[in-house]
Amino acid sequence: MRAKPRAKVSRIVRATGLVVEVALAAPPVDGAANEELVAVLAAALSLPRKGVRLALGGTSRNKVVDVLGLTEDEVIRRLAQAAVP
Repeated sequence: MRAKPRAKVSRIVRATGLVVEVALAAPPVDGAANEELVAVLAAALSLPRKGVRLALGGTSRNKVVDVLGLTEDEVIRRLAQAAVP
């Protein structure tokens, strides 16, 4: 997963398999971008925010998230549908 903070609008830009690029309106200050990332992914996956957890990369643009309650295939399908070029 690659996060791009300080975008005009938060959205999933590209989702190819498990490689996901997310634009975030929040700045990378005090965890705001990470919180926004979790919110964007949870909305795209139709999960509550507690269903998506940042596992690695808290201070990096490259991140790893855990998704609870969905299969890997379902995550891939939902993120691909949510991607807005």
